[in-house]
Amino acid sequence: MISLRGQNPQRGPSRRTFIGLVAAAGLAAGAGLYRFTNLFVHHYPPTPYDDVLGALLDRGEAVKLGALVHDTQTPATLAARLRGILKPNGLSGAVAADIAADRLIEVEGWVIPQSVALLSALAAKLA
Repeated sequence: MISLRGQNPQRGPSRRTFIGLVAAAGLAAGAGLYRFTNLFVHHYPPTPYDDVLGALLDRGEAVKLGALVHDTQTPATLAARLRGILKPNGLSGAVAADIAADRLIEVEGWVIPQSVALLSALAAKLA
């Protein structure tokens, strides 16, 4: 029997084809898990304030904290204020500036920076 290079002499699928199909199926399953579940990363419904809420690592925990923060501002007002606070150096810079300027808020016995409290309040208002 004459066999050319790269062909399977048993006339079934070659090992390379099988491995390629298994790898493609694995990639498709991983992409589906990433996109349609919260297994790797949380997917939140889009809001007009995602540019501000993107500073949060876990929006669910921020909602819990924000529910305890007593703030009467509308979400649009909070977002505009937070954009000004977060723009120069992000959340870590805003937190450092709050601590340096003694802008701290007490929430249920916890003392937290004002920027974190406002960001959490915004997340709670949108939940």
